[in-house]
Amino acid sequence: MKKIRKAVIPVAGMGTRFLPASKAIPKEMLTIVDRPTIQYIVEEVVASGIEEVILITSEGKSAIENHFDYNYELDNVLMRQNKHQLREELARTSNLIEVVSVRQKKPLGLGHAIWMARHVIGDEPFLVLLGDDLVRSEKPCCRQMLDLYDQVGESIVAIQRVPMEQTSQYGIVEGEPTEFERTFKVSRMVEKPSLGMSYSDMAIIGRYLLMPEIFEILGNTTPGHGGEIQLTDALQALTNRRGMYAFEFTGKRYDAGDKLGYLKAIVDVALDHHALGEPFRQYLKAICSNDNCPL
Repeated sequence: MKKIRKAVIPVAGMGTRFLPASKAIPKEMLTIVDRPTIQYIVEEVVASGIEEVILITSEGKSAIENHFDYNYELDNVLMRQNKHQLREELARTSNLIEVVSVRQKKPLGLGHAIWMARHVIGDEPFLVLLGDDLVRSEKPCCRQMLDLYDQVGESIVAIQRVPMEQTSQYGIVEGEPTEFERTFKVSRMVEKPSLGMSYSDMAIIGRYLLMPEIFEILGNTTPGHGGEIQLTDALQALTNRRGMYAFEFTGKRYDAGDKLGYLKAIVDVALDHHALGEPFRQYLKAICSNDNCPL
């Protein structure tokens, strides 16, 4: 099996769920306590042993690329002000990993965004992480998937269980359990099924490990609703061709592209923050100990 060295992160979306905040600022750059969302995603990749990130960008997303670049003027200002800790933090961010950017010129869907990375990926298996799906776990979600890949040698989609009444909001996986813990052999995928269209509660979240054949399939996939190339259709074709596994990862997932999910992530990250955690906890206790408690 080929080693997985690269990860694709599509960040070309317009972020309409976060308007008006995302009108001038990419939603991936909205901060969760003291770091933008995209940095948490990239840090998961780095902690999993990946060597290169491919950002699929669009017009107005240059702030994401700049965030992972070196800023000479800012570095000199911080040096003159003796802000050494900040300098070190920014240097760590700019040196996290090799970053390559590929422009998606038209909004033709997630499948098309991944297809745009074909020339950079080449004939290698690779990871895909959605830029607004944050997973907090003791072992990085991507590392969990890579460890499973070492055993099964095929494509993997990360899943979580959701209430049946919410399955219409997700791509849903159907399949049978395997000998591997929390792992299922995929038989069918349904994109946002209506009530009764699927018996499964296994929802695909924003982590994929894909074989390079996906590029050929995406290139031949007919655009679906809204003229977009749907990733789920291509994943089903890849499943039929060589098989696929669904993996119920351990950890907590936040939809940071949704306002409520974003707020939940801020609270949980803040409570675990090395400097802010205890003062923030005391603040929450204080506002809930009086007659005007918002809870």
